[in-house]
Amino acid sequence: MGAGKTTVGRKLARLMKVAFIDTDQFLEKRTGVSIAHIFEIEGEQGFRERETRLFEEISSGSNAVISTGGGLALNPENRTRMEQTGEIIYLRADVEILWKRLKNCHTRPLLQTPNPRLRIEELIIQRDPIYTEMADHIVEVTSGSAIKAAHLIRKKLESTGWSANTKKN
Repeated sequence: MGAGKTTVGRKLARLMKVAFIDTDQFLEKRTGVSIAHIFEIEGEQGFRERETRLFEEISSGSNAVISTGGGLALNPENRTRMEQTGEIIYLRADVEILWKRLKNCHTRPLLQTPNPRLRIEELIIQRDPIYTEMADHIVEVTSGSAIKAAHLIRKKLESTGWSANTKKN
């Protein structure tokens, strides 16, 4: 949340000459409503179920850079699918960077709390160990531009033999 998955992912997809899919944007387009609206009507559990079904569908398709919502990896089923179908890049940012990027954001349901900065800290504490364990590559995104991050990721992928025609079995 706020690490730049969509921005960096879009740039990486261009560099790698593959499609780009943002799961949140795809879900909004498919349902015709915002993520916040889905949370409001169905709660987080309903949203996560939709997210899982969507990820199952898109991850079985052709090669693409897929930017997932920050909570997708909380589901063990999703983690397994991620590990089986692609290289996992963790864009890591510290609390201060995320707070600076998100403090004026009013569209993220998980931050609609009396203390959104504390909520960011809680999410990092919860998610960082999971992301770290499953990541094939970790990229610190505390400084620099999105295009620099995308170039770094491409370099990391290419150094491991990955190409646009590579898919894990």
